[in-house]
Amino acid sequence: MLRFFTFTTFSFLISFSALAAFPSFQIAARSHIQIVGSSTVYPFTSVIAETFGRDTEFKTPIVEATGTGGGFKLFCSGIGFNYPDFSNASRKIEASEIKKCAENGVKKIVEIKIGYDGIVLANSVSGKKYSLTKKQIFFALAAKIPDPKSGKLVENFYQKWSDIDPTLPKINIAIYGPPTTSGTRDAFVELVMEDVCVKIPEFSAAFPDAKIRKKKCHIIRSDGHFIEAGENDNLIVQKLKNDVDALGIFGFSFLEENHDSLQPAKINQTTPSFGNIVSGAYPVSRPLFIYFKKEHLDLVAGMREFAQEIISKNTIGSDGYLLQKGLIPLTDLELKKVRDEVMRSFN
Repeated sequence: MLRFFTFTTFSFLISFSALAAFPSFQIAARSHIQIVGSSTVYPFTSVIAETFGRDTEFKTPIVEATGTGGGFKLFCSGIGFNYPDFSNASRKIEASEIKKCAENGVKKIVEIKIGYDGIVLANSVSGKKYSLTKKQIFFALAAKIPDPKSGKLVENFYQKWSDIDPTLPKINIAIYGPPTTSGTRDAFVELVMEDVCVKIPEFSAAFPDAKIRKKKCHIIRSDGHFIEAGENDNLIVQKLKNDVDALGIFGFSFLEENHDSLQPAKINQTTPSFGNIVSGAYPVSRPLFIYFKKEHLDLVAGMREFAQEIISKNTIGSDGYLLQKGLIPLTDLELKKVRDEVMRSFN
Protein backbone atom coordinates (compact mmCIF):
# COMPACT_ATOMS: atom_id res chain seq x y z
CA MET A 1 0.00 0.00 0.00
CA LEU A 2 1.23 3.51 -0.82
CA ARG A 3 0.92 6.43 1.51
CA PHE A 4 1.29 10.09 0.64
CA PHE A 5 2.20 12.16 3.66
CA THR A 6 1.23 15.83 3.14
CA PHE A 7 1.91 18.82 5.34
CA THR A 8 1.04 22.50 4.99
CA THR A 9 4.22 24.27 3.93
CA PHE A 10 7.25 23.59 1.78
CA SER A 11 10.62 25.25 1.47
CA PHE A 12 13.89 24.40 -0.17
CA LEU A 13 16.68 24.02 2.36
CA ILE A 14 20.29 23.43 1.43
CA SER A 15 22.53 22.60 4.40
CA PHE A 16 26.28 22.76 3.87
CA SER A 17 26.83 20.65 7.01
CA ALA A 18 25.22 17.66 5.27
CA LEU A 19 28.35 17.20 3.19
CA ALA A 20 30.12 15.70 6.18
CA ALA A 21 27.40 13.07 6.60
CA PHE A 22 26.97 12.37 2.89
CA PRO A 23 30.14 13.39 1.04
CA SER A 24 29.00 12.23 -2.40
CA PHE A 25 26.61 15.18 -2.65
CA GLN A 26 27.96 18.49 -3.93
CA ILE A 27 26.71 22.01 -3.35
CA ALA A 28 26.30 22.62 -7.09
CA ALA A 29 23.15 21.37 -8.79
CA ARG A 30 23.44 17.71 -9.72
CA SER A 31 22.01 16.04 -12.79
CA HIS A 32 21.64 12.52 -11.39
CA ILE A 33 19.16 11.01 -8.96
CA GLN A 34 20.58 9.96 -5.59
CA ILE A 35 19.19 6.90 -3.77
CA VAL A 36 20.10 5.56 -0.32
CA GLY A 37 18.73 2.98 2.11
CA SER A 38 18.13 -0.73 2.56
CA SER A 39 20.76 -3.26 1.45
CA THR A 40 17.90 -5.72 0.84
CA VAL A 41 16.19 -3.39 -1.62
CA TYR A 42 19.53 -2.24 -3.08
CA PRO A 43 19.82 -5.03 -5.71
CA PHE A 44 16.32 -4.28 -6.99
CA THR A 45 16.81 -0.52 -7.18
CA SER A 46 20.24 -0.94 -8.77
CA VAL A 47 18.71 -2.95 -11.62
CA ILE A 48 16.01 -0.30 -12.08
CA ALA A 49 18.70 2.41 -12.11
CA GLU A 50 20.79 0.56 -14.69
CA THR A 51 17.77 0.00 -16.92
CA PHE A 52 16.74 3.64 -16.56
CA GLY A 53 20.21 4.93 -17.44
CA ARG A 54 20.46 2.61 -20.45
CA ASP A 55 17.00 3.16 -21.90
CA THR A 56 16.38 6.88 -21.29
CA GLU A 57 18.11 10.18 -21.89
CA PHE A 58 18.75 10.63 -18.16
CA LYS A 59 21.88 9.76 -16.23
CA THR A 60 21.98 6.51 -14.31
CA PRO A 61 20.89 7.13 -10.70
CA ILE A 62 23.49 6.51 -7.99
CA VAL A 63 22.37 3.92 -5.42
CA GLU A 64 24.08 3.50 -2.04
CA ALA A 65 23.37 0.80 0.55
CA THR A 66 23.25 2.59 3.91
CA GLY A 67 20.68 0.42 5.70
CA THR A 68 17.04 1.37 6.09
CA GLY A 69 17.54 3.42 9.25
CA GLY A 70 20.64 5.12 7.91
CA GLY A 71 18.85 5.87 4.66
CA PHE A 72 15.94 7.56 6.39
CA LYS A 73 18.37 9.61 8.47
CA LEU A 74 19.93 10.99 5.30
CA PHE A 75 16.64 11.24 3.41
CA CYS A 76 15.00 13.18 6.22
CA SER A 77 17.89 15.60 6.71
CA GLY A 78 16.58 18.22 4.29
CA ILE A 79 15.50 19.45 0.87
CA GLY A 80 17.92 20.32 -1.91
CA PHE A 81 20.80 18.92 -3.92
CA ASN A 82 22.74 17.91 -0.80
CA TYR A 83 20.12 15.34 0.18
CA PRO A 84 18.90 12.04 -1.33
CA ASP A 85 15.85 11.95 -3.58
CA PHE A 86 14.79 8.35 -2.89
CA SER A 87 15.22 6.01 0.06
CA ASN A 88 14.94 2.21 -0.09
CA ALA A 89 13.36 0.52 2.92
CA SER A 90 12.76 -3.04 4.07
CA ARG A 91 10.16 -1.77 6.54
CA LYS A 92 7.64 1.08 6.60
CA ILE A 93 8.83 4.54 7.54
CA GLU A 94 8.20 5.17 11.24
CA ALA A 95 6.26 8.06 12.78
CA SER A 96 9.44 9.40 14.39
CA GLU A 97 11.14 9.46 10.99
CA ILE A 98 8.21 11.24 9.37
CA LYS A 99 8.43 13.83 12.16
CA LYS A 100 12.16 14.30 11.62
CA CYS A 101 11.57 14.71 7.88
CA ALA A 102 8.92 17.38 8.53
CA GLU A 103 11.23 19.27 10.90
CA ASN A 104 13.77 19.51 8.08
CA GLY A 105 11.30 20.56 5.37
CA VAL A 106 10.61 17.11 3.90
CA LYS A 107 6.84 17.34 4.18
CA LYS A 108 5.59 15.41 1.16
CA ILE A 109 6.78 11.81 1.20
CA VAL A 110 5.50 9.33 -1.36
CA GLU A 111 5.61 5.64 -0.43
CA ILE A 112 5.90 2.98 -3.14
CA LYS A 113 5.33 -0.60 -2.09
CA ILE A 114 7.28 -2.59 -4.68
CA GLY A 115 6.70 -6.19 -3.58
CA TYR A 116 7.55 -8.70 -0.88
CA ASP A 117 10.57 -10.52 0.45
CA GLY A 118 11.10 -13.30 2.96
CA ILE A 119 13.65 -13.15 5.75
CA VAL A 120 15.58 -16.40 5.89
CA LEU A 121 17.88 -18.26 8.22
CA ALA A 122 20.38 -20.13 6.07
CA ASN A 123 23.72 -21.89 6.27
CA SER A 124 26.31 -23.51 4.05
CA VAL A 125 25.19 -26.50 1.98
CA SER A 126 28.12 -28.29 3.62
CA GLY A 127 26.54 -27.85 7.05
CA LYS A 128 23.65 -29.45 8.91
CA LYS A 129 20.10 -29.00 7.68
CA TYR A 130 17.96 -27.06 10.14
CA SER A 131 14.25 -27.10 10.83
CA LEU A 132 13.48 -24.55 13.54
CA THR A 133 10.46 -23.08 15.23
CA LYS A 134 10.15 -19.39 15.98
CA LYS A 135 10.37 -20.29 19.67
CA GLN A 136 13.66 -22.13 19.20
CA ILE A 137 15.07 -19.15 17.28
CA PHE A 138 13.96 -16.81 20.07
CA PHE A 139 15.71 -18.91 22.72
CA ALA A 140 18.85 -18.97 20.58
CA LEU A 141 18.96 -15.19 20.16
CA ALA A 142 17.21 -13.47 23.07
CA ALA A 143 19.31 -11.51 25.54
CA LYS A 144 17.08 -12.62 28.44
CA ILE A 145 15.24 -15.91 28.86
CA PRO A 146 13.23 -17.46 31.71
CA ASP A 147 15.13 -19.45 34.33
CA PRO A 148 13.33 -22.83 34.62
CA LYS A 149 14.08 -22.94 38.37
CA SER A 150 13.31 -19.42 39.59
CA GLY A 151 10.90 -18.32 36.88
CA LYS A 152 12.79 -15.03 36.61
CA LEU A 153 14.45 -13.63 33.51
CA VAL A 154 18.18 -14.29 33.33
CA GLU A 155 20.99 -13.85 30.82
CA ASN A 156 20.71 -16.32 27.96
CA PHE A 157 22.59 -19.46 29.01
CA TYR A 158 22.08 -21.57 25.88
CA GLN A 159 25.38 -22.40 24.16
CA LYS A 160 24.46 -25.12 21.68
CA TRP A 161 21.35 -25.70 19.60
CA SER A 162 20.93 -29.05 21.34
CA ASP A 163 20.70 -27.20 24.69
CA ILE A 164 17.44 -25.68 23.44
CA ASP A 165 16.09 -28.94 22.03
CA PRO A 166 17.94 -32.30 22.08
CA THR A 167 16.71 -33.02 18.56
CA LEU A 168 18.73 -30.08 17.22
CA PRO A 169 22.41 -30.37 16.24
CA LYS A 170 25.08 -30.38 18.96
CA ILE A 171 26.64 -27.29 17.43
CA ASN A 172 27.47 -23.98 19.07
CA ILE A 173 24.89 -21.29 18.36
CA ALA A 174 26.45 -18.84 15.89
CA ILE A 175 24.23 -16.53 13.87
CA TYR A 176 25.43 -13.72 11.62
CA GLY A 177 22.93 -10.91 11.23
CA PRO A 178 22.39 -7.25 10.41
CA PRO A 179 22.94 -4.29 12.79
CA THR A 180 20.28 -2.22 14.55
CA THR A 181 20.08 0.27 11.65
CA SER A 182 18.86 -2.48 9.31
CA GLY A 183 15.25 -2.80 8.26
CA THR A 184 15.79 -6.55 7.91
CA ARG A 185 16.69 -6.73 11.58
CA ASP A 186 13.70 -4.56 12.53
CA ALA A 187 11.37 -6.89 10.63
CA PHE A 188 13.03 -10.03 11.98
CA VAL A 189 12.78 -9.06 15.65
CA GLU A 190 9.14 -8.09 15.15
CA LEU A 191 8.08 -11.16 13.16
CA VAL A 192 10.09 -13.74 15.12
CA MET A 193 11.37 -12.45 18.46
CA GLU A 194 8.38 -10.32 19.47
CA ASP A 195 5.83 -12.81 18.20
CA VAL A 196 7.20 -15.44 20.60
CA CYS A 197 8.27 -13.24 23.48
CA VAL A 198 5.01 -11.42 24.17
CA LYS A 199 3.35 -14.80 24.83
CA ILE A 200 5.89 -15.86 27.48
CA PRO A 201 4.39 -15.38 30.97
CA GLU A 202 7.72 -14.46 32.57
CA PHE A 203 8.09 -11.47 30.23
CA SER A 204 4.55 -10.30 30.96
CA ALA A 205 5.25 -10.54 34.69
CA ALA A 206 8.58 -8.70 34.44
CA PHE A 207 7.30 -5.99 32.08
CA PRO A 208 3.57 -5.33 32.57
CA ASP A 209 3.70 -2.29 30.29
CA ALA A 210 3.16 -3.59 26.73
CA LYS A 211 5.39 -0.97 25.08
CA ILE A 212 8.29 -1.66 27.42
CA ARG A 213 7.80 -5.42 27.04
CA LYS A 214 7.93 -5.09 23.25
CA LYS A 215 11.26 -3.25 23.42
CA LYS A 216 12.71 -5.82 25.81
CA CYS A 217 11.59 -8.63 23.51
CA HIS A 218 13.59 -7.11 20.66
CA ILE A 219 16.94 -7.21 22.48
CA ILE A 220 19.35 -9.74 20.99
CA ARG A 221 22.11 -11.33 23.05
CA SER A 222 25.56 -9.73 22.89
CA ASP A 223 27.75 -12.56 24.23
CA GLY A 224 29.20 -13.59 20.88
CA HIS A 225 26.55 -16.04 19.70
CA PHE A 226 24.98 -13.35 17.50
CA ILE A 227 27.52 -11.58 15.31
CA GLU A 228 26.67 -8.30 13.58
CA ALA A 229 28.01 -8.49 10.04
CA GLY A 230 27.27 -5.01 8.70
CA GLU A 231 24.56 -3.56 6.49
CA ASN A 232 25.48 -5.48 3.36
CA ASP A 233 23.78 -8.88 3.20
CA ASN A 234 26.52 -10.08 0.87
CA LEU A 235 28.95 -9.88 3.78
CA ILE A 236 26.79 -12.34 5.73
CA VAL A 237 26.65 -14.65 2.73
CA GLN A 238 30.46 -14.64 2.51
CA LYS A 239 30.79 -15.41 6.24
CA LEU A 240 28.55 -18.46 5.87
CA LYS A 241 30.60 -19.82 3.00
CA ASN A 242 33.62 -19.83 5.31
CA ASP A 243 31.85 -21.04 8.47
CA VAL A 244 29.80 -24.19 7.86
CA ASP A 245 28.50 -24.32 11.45
CA ALA A 246 26.98 -20.82 11.41
CA LEU A 247 23.59 -19.54 10.30
CA GLY A 248 22.83 -16.15 8.80
CA ILE A 249 19.83 -13.82 8.66
CA PHE A 250 19.15 -12.03 5.36
CA GLY A 251 16.61 -11.49 2.60
CA PHE A 252 15.23 -14.28 0.40
CA SER A 253 16.62 -12.65 -2.74
CA PHE A 254 20.18 -13.21 -1.49
CA LEU A 255 19.37 -16.86 -0.88
CA GLU A 256 18.14 -17.15 -4.46
CA GLU A 257 21.37 -15.62 -5.76
CA ASN A 258 23.47 -18.06 -3.72
CA HIS A 259 21.33 -21.23 -3.85
CA ASP A 260 24.32 -23.27 -5.03
CA SER A 261 26.26 -22.60 -1.81
CA LEU A 262 23.57 -21.89 0.82
CA GLN A 263 20.58 -23.84 2.12
CA PRO A 264 17.60 -22.36 4.01
CA ALA A 265 16.34 -23.52 7.37
CA LYS A 266 12.68 -24.43 7.59
CA ILE A 267 10.80 -22.18 10.01
CA ASN A 268 7.70 -23.67 11.60
CA GLN A 269 8.10 -26.58 9.16
CA THR A 270 7.91 -24.31 6.11
CA THR A 271 10.68 -23.77 3.57
CA PRO A 272 11.18 -20.20 2.31
CA SER A 273 10.26 -20.32 -1.36
CA PHE A 274 8.69 -18.02 -3.92
CA GLY A 275 5.37 -19.86 -3.67
CA ASN A 276 5.31 -20.04 0.12
CA ILE A 277 6.05 -16.32 0.48
CA VAL A 278 3.38 -15.35 -2.07
CA SER A 279 0.79 -17.56 -0.36
CA GLY A 280 1.69 -16.33 3.13
CA ALA A 281 2.57 -19.87 4.27
CA TYR A 282 6.13 -18.86 5.12
CA PRO A 283 5.87 -17.05 8.48
CA VAL A 284 8.72 -14.55 8.12
CA SER A 285 7.98 -12.27 5.18
CA ARG A 286 7.56 -8.50 4.81
CA PRO A 287 6.81 -5.85 2.17
CA LEU A 288 9.57 -3.76 0.58
CA PHE A 289 9.35 -0.04 -0.16
CA ILE A 290 10.92 2.86 -2.02
CA TYR A 291 10.16 6.42 -0.84
CA PHE A 292 10.68 9.71 -2.63
CA LYS A 293 10.26 13.40 -1.91
CA LYS A 294 7.57 15.18 -3.86
CA GLU A 295 9.52 18.38 -3.19
CA HIS A 296 12.29 17.06 -5.48
CA LEU A 297 10.06 16.30 -8.47
CA ASP A 298 10.98 19.59 -10.14
CA LEU A 299 14.45 19.83 -8.61
CA VAL A 300 16.32 16.87 -10.14
CA ALA A 301 15.92 15.81 -13.76
CA GLY A 302 14.19 12.48 -14.31
CA MET A 303 12.42 12.17 -10.95
CA ARG A 304 8.98 11.54 -12.43
CA GLU A 305 10.34 9.28 -15.13
CA PHE A 306 12.31 7.19 -12.64
CA ALA A 307 9.28 6.80 -10.37
CA GLN A 308 7.30 5.66 -13.43
CA GLU A 309 10.01 3.10 -14.21
CA ILE A 310 9.71 1.73 -10.67
CA ILE A 311 5.95 1.24 -10.91
CA SER A 312 5.95 -0.08 -14.46
CA LYS A 313 4.39 -3.51 -14.98
CA ASN A 314 7.59 -4.40 -16.82
CA THR A 315 9.47 -3.71 -13.57
CA ILE A 316 7.37 -4.88 -10.61
CA GLY A 317 4.47 -6.57 -12.39
CA SER A 318 3.84 -10.32 -12.28
CA ASP A 319 6.22 -10.73 -15.25
CA GLY A 320 8.51 -7.82 -14.40
CA TYR A 321 12.28 -8.00 -14.65
CA LEU A 322 12.72 -7.67 -10.87
CA LEU A 323 11.24 -11.15 -10.41
CA GLN A 324 14.49 -12.47 -11.90
CA LYS A 325 16.26 -10.87 -8.93
CA GLY A 326 13.99 -12.62 -6.42
CA LEU A 327 11.31 -9.99 -5.78
CA ILE A 328 7.93 -11.43 -4.79
CA PRO A 329 5.35 -9.45 -6.81
CA LEU A 330 2.35 -7.48 -5.64
CA THR A 331 -1.11 -8.69 -6.56
CA ASP A 332 -2.66 -7.04 -9.62
CA LEU A 333 -4.97 -5.06 -7.33
CA GLU A 334 -2.08 -3.88 -5.15
CA LEU A 335 -0.06 -2.87 -8.20
CA LYS A 336 -2.94 -0.87 -9.67
CA LYS A 337 -3.39 0.99 -6.38
CA VAL A 338 0.32 1.78 -6.14
CA ARG A 339 0.47 2.96 -9.77
CA ASP A 340 -2.62 5.15 -9.42
CA GLU A 341 -1.42 6.85 -6.24
CA VAL A 342 2.08 7.50 -7.56
CA MET A 343 0.67 9.09 -10.70
CA ARG A 344 -1.65 11.26 -8.58
CA SER A 345 1.35 12.45 -6.55
CA PHE A 346 2.81 14.02 -9.70
CA ASN A 347 0.12 16.71 -9.74
